[in-house]
Amino acid sequence: MQAFIQGVGIGGSLIMAVGAQNAFVLKQGLKRSHSLPIAALCSIIDALMITAGVAGLGHLILAFPLIKDIASIGGAIFLLVYGARALKSSFMVQSMTQGSTNGTDTLKAAVLTTLGISLLNPHLYLDTVVLLGSISAQFEGADRPLFGAGAVLASFLWFFSLSFGARYLSPLFQKPKAWCYLDRFICLTMWTIALVLIWPYFA
Repeated sequence: MQAFIQGVGIGGSLIMAVGAQNAFVLKQGLKRSHSLPIAALCSIIDALMITAGVAGLGHLILAFPLIKDIASIGGAIFLLVYGARALKSSFMVQSMTQGSTNGTDTLKAAVLTTLGISLLNPHLYLDTVVLLGSISAQFEGADRPLFGAGAVLASFLWFFSLSFGARYLSPLFQKPKAWCYLDRFICLTMWTIALVLIWPYFA
């Protein structure tokens, strides 16, 4: 049971950090645009990555740096483009009602964007497969899968809470300025992560 609780705590602390996934889930939750499938998809991706890490596949990523390089460059390009779109959107006057019809307004677009933001971000692999996988190695027997199960539960709880909890902020986003600030925050988040990803290649 202790391993499960530690999995919830450590997994939750990693997942709740401000990042591309969380910013996207928050915005879609505010717009009430496919928030359930987006939260489910993010949770399932995390669950698969955490399970792979607990199973010991983190060593594969460390053994083949090219995997990380491809994900870093591809992810940085994707985040730069998405951040630019968010910045452009911040200069458009929109309210809560208008915002609900912009951006990823189809399920296909929402799913593809979620996959891109998630799978093209090497931090996902480092945090789940490598880091959580390494931490799980200290547990033996049934405690290791219990640790992984706790981390998976934390992921599901977080993404669904973020997605549905965003609806309580709806009154604030009746104001066009609120959408402006949110889009610029998302742009800053995406571009910061992109810079972190590509900085080692220019340093």
